[in-house]
Amino acid sequence: MLEWLVSYLLWISLSLLLASALTKSGRVAALGWGLFAFFWFGQIDHYLNIEDYFNVVLFFATGLLSFYMAGIMMNRGFSSKACCWVSYAASACGLIYFPFAEIQSLQAWLIGFTTFITARTLQVLSVPVTLESWNIMSLNGRSVEIILACTAIESIALFAGVILSVQAPLGRKLKALAASTLSIYVLNIIRNGFVIMAYGWSWFGDESFDIAHNLIAKLGSTLALLAISYLVFMLLPELLSIIDELAAEVKPKRGDTA
Repeated sequence: MLEWLVSYLLWISLSLLLASALTKSGRVAALGWGLFAFFWFGQIDHYLNIEDYFNVVLFFATGLLSFYMAGIMMNRGFSSKACCWVSYAASACGLIYFPFAEIQSLQAWLIGFTTFITARTLQVLSVPVTLESWNIMSLNGRSVEIILACTAIESIALFAGVILSVQAPLGRKLKALAASTLSIYVLNIIRNGFVIMAYGWSWFGDESFDIAHNLIAKLGSTLALLAISYLVFMLLPELLSIIDELAAEVKPKRGDTA
């Protein structure tokens, strides 16, 4: 029952945020952000049960931020283009990402497709990877399972959402969208291939998987996302301007009440 309610809040909140951006209604945005906060808080119990305290802190902080945004929208409305944009961007990112996170058939398709592309790419490069299952690859007797986080859908949804929601000429938006999403997906395939090769061939000894996946791959992903962000800002300087405006807008102002 709780999971159904949380999922229900998710789609309602995203719909309200999108509607608020289209209708320029601050009160609708405030309701959308408030329900979005309850969605994030509703996830905390699951991560407490599995003792994943990093995500507990992350989701709690995201819930607080959503409540803060609800307060800003309630007190100030769409006092600037940035307030309208952030609601539009949040809804766009969510509507791209959450179908893959919440709908099992879409999630399985994306994971299976990424697994196949990774394995096929390595095979073309003469790496003897085999597909043990729709989401499991094996090399040298060692297996790696591909999960949703291995598909890069989070980063793709983030970049796609903020790019599509910013006001800029369509041609430059499409260039930024293609440059970012294609780069992210290709680099993610390389990342997956690197991890399975490092693990399968024990490049770093007994800790090969942890070193390859949790250290090198994450560091490489962070640097790649920074480089892609720079490219997007070069193609869409409007995005950097609206982020600067938003940063100024969300600062507490005298007379505001949450």
